[in-house]
Amino acid sequence: MTDTTDHVTRIPAPEGVAPGTGYSHVAWGTGRFIAVSGQCAIDENGAIVGPGDPAAQARQVFENLRRCLAAAGATFDDVIKLTYYITDVGDLPAVRAARDAVIPADRLPASSAVQVSALFRPELLLEIEAFAVIPA
Repeated sequence: MTDTTDHVTRIPAPEGVAPGTGYSHVAWGTGRFIAVSGQCAIDENGAIVGPGDPAAQARQVFENLRRCLAAAGATFDDVIKLTYYITDVGDLPAVRAARDAVIPADRLPASSAVQVSALFRPELLLEIEAFAVIPA
């Protein structure tokens, strides 16, 4: 099945490729490309949100991503790729729950998840970057 909006196309499972859980294998778009730097659970005052709480951190990260996308005139519907950097892969269910709260199941972007030994501050559990395309 292919999901196509006016400017973004997603293919959850190309022929001959096993479907992934919670992501599309392929996504592309036409228009203006937007790259959002990795976002962490840091609020607008520079304070870490939810130390030790992956669900709270994930919610803050997606809120930061939403704000960054909005600054470029984009929404989560325009996201074609997410890259997750996570210190404990066991926290992925909390991250997926936060993602599912803002990205509909039929609009899942391509994604990669990488477990890392640490982020730039020890209290941080995850970082997520996004690529999006909006109409030109």
